Amino acid sequence: MREDETGEQPVRVFTGSRIEPLDGTRPEAFAVRGERVAATGSRAELADRFPAVERVDLDGALVVPGFNDAHCHTSQAALARVRVDVSDARTADEVLAALRARAALVPPGEWVVGQGLHEDALSGRVDRDLLDRASAEHPVVVIQYTFHRAVANTAALERIGYRTEADAPSGGQLLTTADGRLDGWMYERAWLDPWLPGSGRESIAPGGEPSAQLAALREVNTELHRLGITSYCDAIVTPLEQEMYAAAHRLGQLTPRVSMLLWHSYFDPRAWPAEQPDAHRLQLAGVKLMLDGALSGGTCLCRQPYPSATGGDNGLQVLDDAGFQRTVRSVHAAGARVAVHANGDLAISKVLDVLESLVHPPSGERINHRLEHCSITDEGLIERIRAAGATPVPFGAFVAHFGEAIERFYGAERAAMACAHKSMLDAGIAVAGSSDFPIIPIDPLPAIRSMVTRRTAGGGVLGPDQRLSVTDALGVYTHGSAHATGEGRVKGRLAAGQSADFTVLDTDLAAVDPQEITSARVTSTWVGGSCVWSAGS
Repeated sequence: MREDETGEQPVRVFTGSRIEPLDGTRPEAFAVRGERVAATGSRAELADRFPAVERVDLDGALVVPGFNDAHCHTSQAALARVRVDVSDARTADEVLAALRARAALVPPGEWVVGQGLHEDALSGRVDRDLLDRASAEHPVVVIQYTFHRAVANTAALERIGYRTEADAPSGGQLLTTADGRLDGWMYERAWLDPWLPGSGRESIAPGGEPSAQLAALREVNTELHRLGITSYCDAIVTPLEQEMYAAAHRLGQLTPRVSMLLWHSYFDPRAWPAEQPDAHRLQLAGVKLMLDGALSGGTCLCRQPYPSATGGDNGLQVLDDAGFQRTVRSVHAAGARVAVHANGDLAISKVLDVLESLVHPPSGERINHRLEHCSITDEGLIERIRAAGATPVPFGAFVAHFGEAIERFYGAERAAMACAHKSMLDAGIAVAGSSDFPIIPIDPLPAIRSMVTRRTAGGGVLGPDQRLSVTDALGVYTHGSAHATGEGRVKGRLAAGQSADFTVLDTDLAAVDPQEITSARVTSTWVGGSCVWSAGS
């Protein structure tokens, strides 16, 4: 925005049918100078305070702070568009054909990578033998849609160094055929440990063109803006994804505000930035670790036994206790935030054991370390989370998508407290909103409906005591998520001094039946007072 003759950026006054700033006030208008909200109040007050300025009447029924997804994998959604997307495949032969087509474009010896596999929905099996038929000259790996497992061909297994089941690292698993031969399937650390450090060597598009990556990222970000999203936190980045975001920012193509969680394998306390000049647009918000498995996949690490998808009576512990403690303490000592994937109540307790042992400086602000997913809790754990000053980042829409599976795995009592947003908020904890996209769609409105109704796909209600009001659900997806990345003072509410990030909806969410929340449509999305998406454009 151009400056006026005094050297100050000009002010614009925005009005709308109803403005919900989520700070307890009910303004009729708000003024924006540069990228920040300068003031809120009545139309008359702001007309008196800012005469002869541009006035923008927002076309919609409700204006809210911009939606903020605190745990998603947007870079992976973008990379899927330049990898081999097999998410729509319905047969193993379709997967094979797509991989063969890509292998024909890639020089021998380079990786061929598929992503988005729904193996349970396929007719036919995707395994090592099938991927060997795709190519014997390329290492081929296909990443399952939850990112908790992947399948590889013989060349990929040899490149990684896997020959027998015993080669799996602690916290990982390699599946075998009846005769003991590796069948290509790798679970948790068995694929994450060798793959993430290798992703910088991956030829993810023919020729590995970075322009293809950036175009895909722009495309995904535009789709997120269409859903009202102004900020998000990418929950795993390596140097590959970090550079993709940095390049988009340098080129002026990064329209949302992006925070990143660096995978712990890359954490170097000597290299962690003390200051990030462009942090309000692109920042490293913390270091990501994984302690257990998946909620919907039935591999959470729990205190009490359950029929786990591992084939045993409990889920997976991905990192051993000693190594986990060392990493958390190292990150904390460097002044950085840890963000620990912990779904089950035992995993959450193990994280809290370490957080409670950390030494905090006598002066200065405490770091709010994060509990990613924080799915299976009870009142005792919630009190420990509050006392530790940690920020839980539960799934927003998983009850709606996977409620029946959650109850089947963990039983009715534990399932009723799954994603316990209400209990956490009642305890005075700032709670963030998250999708885990692209595992499920990122649209915030179904997540808000899920938090308000707790209704499952089968029509039941899972834990009715955990239902939120619409206002509280909006707060989770705005200022709650901002708190999770250390930005609660600068965004998440439409208040003076905060970022002018906001979303305009054609429906007042509080005025409709909760089941109708998803009928609302975004009419425009604004970041820093600039429109980044409009239904009319």
